[in-house]
Formats: sequence, C-alpha cells, structure tokens
Amino acid sequence: MKNKQQQNPPPCFLKHFVKAQMQINKIISVFLIFVSGLALGITLSFYIKDTPLQIYTALAQAKTNFDSTIYKLVPIDSPPPPPPPSPVKNETNITTKPLSSPPPPPPSSPPPPVELKNYVKVPSAMHDMDDSELLWRASMVPKRSGALPFKNTKPKVAFMFLTRGDLALAPLWERFFKGNEGLYSIYVHASPTSGETMPENSVFHGRRVPSKNVTWGEPNMVQAERRLLANALLDLSNQRFILLSESCIPLFNFKTVYDYVMDSTKTFVEAYDLPGPVGRDRYRKQMSPTIKLEQWRKGSQWFEVDRQLALEVVSDRRYFPLFEKYCVPSCYSDEHYLPTYVSIKFWKKNSNRTLQWVDWSRGGPHPSRYQRTDVTHEFLNKMRFGTTCEYNGKNTNICHLFARKFMPNTLDRLLRFAPKLMQFD
Repeated sequence: MKNKQQQNPPPCFLKHFVKAQMQINKIISVFLIFVSGLALGITLSFYIKDTPLQIYTALAQAKTNFDSTIYKLVPIDSPPPPPPPSPVKNETNITTKPLSSPPPPPPSSPPPPVELKNYVKVPSAMHDMDDSELLWRASMVPKRSGALPFKNTKPKVAFMFLTRGDLALAPLWERFFKGNEGLYSIYVHASPTSGETMPENSVFHGRRVPSKNVTWGEPNMVQAERRLLANALLDLSNQRFILLSESCIPLFNFKTVYDYVMDSTKTFVEAYDLPGPVGRDRYRKQMSPTIKLEQWRKGSQWFEVDRQLALEVVSDRRYFPLFEKYCVPSCYSDEHYLPTYVSIKFWKKNSNRTLQWVDWSRGGPHPSRYQRTDVTHEFLNKMRFGTTCEYNGKNTNICHLFARKFMPNTLDRLLRFAPKLMQFD
C-alpha cells in the first residue's frame, strides 16, 4: 500500500510541480525576449552609427562621379603636339648631325631716341580732341619766341579764318599766298554742318579745324577764336597769328604783310575806353573785383598777336569765364573780352589798334559793306595809305594790312586790280 502511495504522488505535489514548471517557462520566455531585445538593440545601434558615414561616402562618391563627367564634357586646350622634325637628308658624302635646339631669340632693340623732329612735326588741322583737351594741349607748347631751334624752318604766320559761309573770296587769297609756301599756315573755322567745298589744289583744302556753331554777339564767338588760336599753336613754327573773316581782303602782297608782322615789336589788338551805352554801360558789376569798371575796354575782334599772347589767351581761366557767364547780349564778348584782357595784363606790348580797315561812319551795329561798284583804284589806295599811325616807334602811312567787308560780287574786280595794285607775284 505504502509502495503504491510512493509510486503515485499525491495530487498536491503535482499541482506544485506544474506551477513551478510554468514559472520556469515564463522566466525562460522573459529571458529569451530580453536577450532578443538586447541583441536587436545592439544591432540597431551599430547600424545607426554607420549610417551617416555611409551617406557621406555615397555623396562624396556621387560628387566625384559628377565632376568626372563635367571634366569629360568641358574641352581643355592641350598644348599642340610638337612639330615633326625636319627630315635630314642622308646623301653620299653628307655627314648628318643630330638636331640641336634653336638659338635663343635676339634681344629686343631699345626704343628709338626722342628726337626734336617728333615735336616739330606739323599736325593735321583735323583731329578728335574736344575743346578742353585742345586748350590743354595748346597751352603746353613752348612759350619761347624768336629763332627756332630746328634747322631749315622759318617762322610762319598763321592766317585764321572765322567764317559763317563759304570763302567766296578764296581765289584772291590764292593769288596772295602763291609762291610763299612754308611761310604761312591756314586754319578755317566754319559751320560744322557744311562739308569740304574747296578743291584739292586749293591752299584752303583740308585746313578746316573741328568747329562748333557760332552766334553773333554770343560768348561762343570768342570760344571759336580761342579754338582757332589753340589749333594754330600746335604748329611750333607759327609765331604770329591773324584773325580774319570771309569778307576780308589783303591790301598788300604777302611779303609786305609777312615782314610787317614779323618785325613788329607790338601786337595789334584794338582797345579803347568808350563811355556810353555801347561802351562802359555794357560792363557787368558781377565781374568785380576781378574786372573793374575803369579797366573795361572795347575794340575790334579782328586781331594780330604774337605767340606769347596767343598762349596766354588759350590758357586764361580767370577772365574769360566771367565773360561767358555775365557778358551776354546786350554785352558782346567779342568786342570786349580781348581788349579788356590785353589792357589789364599786356598793355605795354600792345599797339591798341587793329590791322583791319573798316568803315563805321554810317552808324549801326555793323560796318559798311562794299559791293562790286565800290572797288576802284582810288578807294583801295585810300585803305592802303590813307591813315597815319605809329609802327615800331616811327610814324608810317601803312597802318592797315587788310580790309572788310567785301561782298562776293567784288571778286572779279579785285582779281583784275590786285596783280598791279597790290603787286602780287
């Protein structure tokens, strides 16, 4: 009985055994889950740690592939292949030598020396300088007058024509200049809208300077005069400068005119003090104290000056700006600027007279005009010798070398009288 009871445990024991077995299974299950979770966590931690490195590596590889592609697409200039060696002839009795490197290039030659001829070369009348550049360039040329430092060059007279239209009297001037090449220069300031009208065989051909529109009585007329002077100063051989109009004529032959101005110790700028509405009343108080009323002068705009005075005129930045600003109609700069400027600064070397014969006896804003029937021997001789003046300290009856205003229809008579009366060669 006892053995039977030992072989068959009581139900209470089985109950505890089953319960213990279940607890063990539960613990084992929890342990497996814990181990699995731990393993999974360790695995994920390594994966996450390596992922940024893999991404960076992948991006770097992609950039490298992209740069390589661009490199292949953009052509790169490679140096040209060296030229093939020249074939060497291997003929009988000819000894071939190995190719040697070419000799070094010869040293570059030094720049040519600066010579005087580079400075005295006669410039073209036409250029691309504006007014400020032109006046600056002209003011740099030598002020020293007298004998020129270069050989075989005589001093020249610059004839500057300030014109509103064509040079209708050009044939007369052609006769005047003929045979005197090298002793004169010609400059023409004309309307910028008109083209070249002179034939190629004319002394006036190609002598137009860059010009601007000019209005009578306005300061731009003096600007045109300064523009002509500046262009003429670029030629270093020009020593005397004469301003003329298209209605001017010569009263003597070229030699007489040349000797008269070259030998003169004075310049010829007309300047006088004139009370009244056409003189002192044109003075502007805004010009004071640079220009005072007692310094105000009037005179003809047609002048003759030497090189020194011409340089001072184109370099003037004190007086002329006042005329540009304040001397506008009914103040006329062309009648007052140069007479006033010269009287203030250079009165000792100025003759205070003009070389232009003109008739103001009829009154009005303009002098008398001469037509064809006015041209006679008697009338021309009156202009030539009918006045007494001082020249180099002595009295003379040759006071006017030119005359105005002659209309185009006077040309035929002037051409008939000039060879004998004015002794044109």
